[in-house]
Amino acid sequence: MKGNTPNEDKPSSNCYKVNSKAKDAEVSFPENEGRNKTPAATAVHMKRQVGLLSGIAIIVGTMIGSGIFVTPGSLLRRAGSVPASLIVWAACAVLCTMGALSYAELGTMIPLSGGEHAYLMAAFADLHPFWGPLPAFMFDWLTVVLMKPSSLAALSLSSAEYIVASFQVEHFNLGEECSVPYIDICRNVKLATRVQVSFTVAKLAAIAVIVAGGTYMLSLGHVEHLSRGFDGNTSVGGIASAFYSGLFAYDGWNNLNFVTEELKDPYRNLPRAIVSGIAMVASAYLLINIAYLSVISPEHLAVTTTAAVVSSSLFLLRKGKLFKNQF
Repeated sequence: MKGNTPNEDKPSSNCYKVNSKAKDAEVSFPENEGRNKTPAATAVHMKRQVGLLSGIAIIVGTMIGSGIFVTPGSLLRRAGSVPASLIVWAACAVLCTMGALSYAELGTMIPLSGGEHAYLMAAFADLHPFWGPLPAFMFDWLTVVLMKPSSLAALSLSSAEYIVASFQVEHFNLGEECSVPYIDICRNVKLATRVQVSFTVAKLAAIAVIVAGGTYMLSLGHVEHLSRGFDGNTSVGGIASAFYSGLFAYDGWNNLNFVTEELKDPYRNLPRAIVSGIAMVASAYLLINIAYLSVISPEHLAVTTTAAVVSSSLFLLRKGKLFKNQF
């Protein structure tokens, strides 16, 4: 006759109740049963609903923002010449690719959502109960308090400048009250990815329009600004400071690592999405800078903060003159 063990007579301390509308169920995790279960088997995981296309859209959509429409002038001014500015744009893409490949390695070794927080916790959390998690906490604190608000402030300023430049008014006032449409996409991963893909396509379409206008101007022989060579005051310090503007425009290449647990087959799709996304953004940035310089002079581009509006206006103005000359 088998006797009851102490674990069977004494209720487990790991028991908890799950209340639902249908009935109350008690679920227990005794210690003798937990030996055969790994933490990954009992943990709660997110649904993997983000595919390769959605992953590329996340990277491209977060990288293409206010940077490419605001920083070309400051980068050109600091670089000192047109060829030097284009080299800096390409070098920033190489630096981001190197960092992204490192993050792809981390994302496949530690397939957890959270990005840098998850990696810092995995590296240092077990070293000390207090000092171990401190680097991850400090990174989260700096991100929430300093880095993200600064990025949003720059985005708000650049958006306001483009709104004013588009309407071409001296004083633009939205009023004391402004209603902003809100869509709750936090509870549906598929809806969120569809919105991300839609906005990414819209950004690429806007860049494609500017690039098409620049291509048309280059086809007419307007290459005088691009053929000037290293005729400015290029210095090592200026090149170094120009990287700040370029890397600001490339910011966002690591955002896919924050949703690694929701990515389908992250061991394959994470590196592919990162490399494909950065390649698309780097190509778009180089092409749009060439399109700017096909219409705007380097001296004018170096002092403007609304390069897209200025280049589009000059393109339409020259196109109108050509149309009048033909008829």
